[in-house]
Amino acid sequence: MALAGMCLEKGIDIALAHVNYHHRPQADEEEAYVRLFAETHGLLVFVRNEPFVFQGNFEAAARAWRYDFFAEVVKANGFAGVLVAHQEDDLIETFLMQEEKGLIPEYYGLAAEIMYHGVLIRRPLFDHTAAQLKEYCRSHQIRYYIDATNASEEYTRNRIRHQQVEPLSRTERDMILREIRMKNAVLQERRCRVKTLIHQEKIRLNEYRKQSQEERDALLRMFLEQVTEKALSLAHLREIDGILMKKDDFMIPFQEHWIVQKDSWFFLYREQAADCDVYSSLPEVIRGTGRYYRIAAGQPGVNAVSVTASDFPLKIRSFQEGDAIRMRFGTKPVHRFFIDRHIPLFERRRWPVVENVRGEIILVPGLGCDASHYSTKPDFNVLQYSS
Repeated sequence: MALAGMCLEKGIDIALAHVNYHHRPQADEEEAYVRLFAETHGLLVFVRNEPFVFQGNFEAAARAWRYDFFAEVVKANGFAGVLVAHQEDDLIETFLMQEEKGLIPEYYGLAAEIMYHGVLIRRPLFDHTAAQLKEYCRSHQIRYYIDATNASEEYTRNRIRHQQVEPLSRTERDMILREIRMKNAVLQERRCRVKTLIHQEKIRLNEYRKQSQEERDALLRMFLEQVTEKALSLAHLREIDGILMKKDDFMIPFQEHWIVQKDSWFFLYREQAADCDVYSSLPEVIRGTGRYYRIAAGQPGVNAVSVTASDFPLKIRSFQEGDAIRMRFGTKPVHRFFIDRHIPLFERRRWPVVENVRGEIILVPGLGCDASHYSTKPDFNVLQYSS
């Protein structure tokens, strides 16, 4: 409300956007006041007040709900961006929370400007304290509301606010703000330096291992920002770093992705559901294709197989532990073929095999067909897609 008043004072052309989560007793009263304020001052007002349903952390889900709405309003109406009234106390609280949790964030404290889904978000009130903004509202007869849950020290941010931030003197605040600026300067300089090691969303493993611990932390944080906006704890980054430094073939789970290695590179990989396609006839097979394989005309070689009517229906599926194929020289576990050929772990999980109606593996692309399905004029080839 203070920010809206200041914009009106300066003649800035604004509209209001309000989100009602319906999670507090005074939520509807707050919405009504925002609408009245907009009407009184001749402002457009956009309100999101449908039921808020979320999973997981309320604060994270509420933030996404709020900022998604802001971005939609900006794009739909051709506005320049969003002004958000985070102030000095918010900046210091966020920094102290990051320090307490041992996070390595994209930015220490809060950035004055960010882009969110292509929309500019600007925070112009970092030179104002919470107390100053309350006083502004009182002196300009602008009503404001305080979330009743702010009094509870059950939440980390509230505890930090009441026990650490509110008692700070002006000198102490300035010292913390100076520390935030210094940390961000070091962070941004380091990020610029290590950014050159990311090539088309991949990193060469031997180059990664040459970096200092601090530079690996920054590089890994930048690398993972491709798929997350969450601040990552130092402990989590160091756990991933320990694997990257010691192993030469890995699949490291990260949210909905895997960090995987192929040849001398590592990169992020999002695994799709495994292939499992059933074909009732040879013409169906010839037209078939899957997520991780394609069918080609029959040419002799390690991707080729011949079939008879008694093999149908055929199943082309991804590799499963325990798969084995009966070759002319004996039965070979498929995983042994992967080891011999140095197939990366993540590619093994999607490698296609052809299984006949009797449950026999009759082809492993790259290894060959079983002894009873070989001919010099094969019916088709199964080709595995490579990364």
